[in-house]
Amino acid sequence: MDIERVLTGLPWTFNNHLLLLNKLVRGEDPLKVPLIFTPFWVQIHDVPIGLFSEMLAIQLGNFIGVFPEYDTSNLGKENRNYMRVRVQIDVRKPLKRKKKVLCNGVRSYVKFKYERLSLFCFSCGILWHNDSFCEIKMMTQADTDELDWDLSL
Repeated sequence: MDIERVLTGLPWTFNNHLLLLNKLVRGEDPLKVPLIFTPFWVQIHDVPIGLFSEMLAIQLGNFIGVFPEYDTSNLGKENRNYMRVRVQIDVRKPLKRKKKVLCNGVRSYVKFKYERLSLFCFSCGILWHNDSFCEIKMMTQADTDELDWDLSL
């Protein structure tokens, strides 16, 4: 398989566990490469009419993680009323769910949906484990009936 195809197709999973990959630079020590970032395509829903722009996509992409790409091919397609950005996400941090935006003096929330999301904790919002093995949930003894995240992500 071609390395560029592998890298552009990220994120990859095995048994629903996220694989973190990084292309090494010649002479780079693989043991010193921090495997903490992975790209995700993120759909941004509930964007107020008139705010669909590359500038907003960049701002929201940088809020979610580190913005490298905006999918303009999604705009104007039938039944596609969301923006789509690719972001580098730090897997040690909780995923972002929403962001408050201001349009013509009216505040509203845009919501984020992550494409090809793998193993994920609905209690703390972090990749790598589920709520059955969440240290934060175990330490706080959170009620299992009240999870902070839902399947809309």
